Amino acid sequence: MGAHRQSPSPSAPDAEADAARDALVREIVARGGLTDPVWRTAFAEVPRHLFVPFFYVHGIGGYERLGAEDADPGRRSRWLHGVYADGALATRLKDGELVSSSSQPSLMALMLDALDVRDGHTVLEIGTGPGYNAALLAHRLGDPAVTSVDLDPEITASARDHLAAAGYHPTVITGDGALGCPERAPYDRIIATCTLPSIPPSWPEQCRPGALILAPLATGLVLLEVRATAHGPRAEGHFLHTPAYFVPLRGALPPADGLPYLGGLPRQVVGEDLFRFLLTLTAGTLDPHEALSLWEREGRPQRERYGITVGQGRQWAWLDDPQGPCTWPLAVGR
Repeated sequence: MGAHRQSPSPSAPDAEADAARDALVREIVARGGLTDPVWRTAFAEVPRHLFVPFFYVHGIGGYERLGAEDADPGRRSRWLHGVYADGALATRLKDGELVSSSSQPSLMALMLDALDVRDGHTVLEIGTGPGYNAALLAHRLGDPAVTSVDLDPEITASARDHLAAAGYHPTVITGDGALGCPERAPYDRIIATCTLPSIPPSWPEQCRPGALILAPLATGLVLLEVRATAHGPRAEGHFLHTPAYFVPLRGALPPADGLPYLGGLPRQVVGEDLFRFLLTLTAGTLDPHEALSLWEREGRPQRERYGITVGQGRQWAWLDDPQGPCTWPLAVGR
């Protein structure tokens, strides 16, 4: 496990920040998260406010910025308590569009728990953001074990500053996350904090046999195990039960197809989260009416009945069985 760091004096009053952080950890635990005491310690000791010195909230006429540097004590307090609320935070805008965020802490806790890291593991993180998740990984595994990649040089430079201020120094690379980071491979775990249209083929290739890949896809989180075969690595696994919404991966991998035209479908069905998950997963493959027929016939399946298989230059989604009757191709690199 990574060595304990002595946190530097934060810009916010220590007592207020510590109390807010403790309250967040208690809230996540009360909801059933952070069952692993090692992760609970990481969340209790890594100061999130050093990674989010400001964030944006919707205000009148656009976004309003709240930050540690604000001269008004009330606004500074809103910033600090916003940082330690269990919610996602918009941390970077470009031309009015959100390009980077700090994920909801309870969702981060769920993902890190599902990643099942062990001492000695190496982890590749796709989507550095403000660096908070990389710090949690470095706290657990040590700096040398963690590599984080982001496309935007401003994001990676800022994340390095945040990490150094908190006493962490994992490797932060500016590059296209869809290509992974072959120079530091192989990895025992890959975790993405951005939504994907499909799994980049380079990721399983950069993994050790038995590695896990956890990635947001189609408003869900898919957990794949990598196996060596005579035809190259094969990654396969189910979705977790939880919904997940992240900023899309930017780079060489084209964005996912949008939802098709839903006219003619019952209004109450169109708003169903699990049906929209199926629509997103099968976009470009199943007609929405075919998807609805399948969804009703199969008893409105939960996310964890679906899965993804990646191997031999192709990948597909499936319901219940990778070789069963309900499978849909995912366009590699679409």
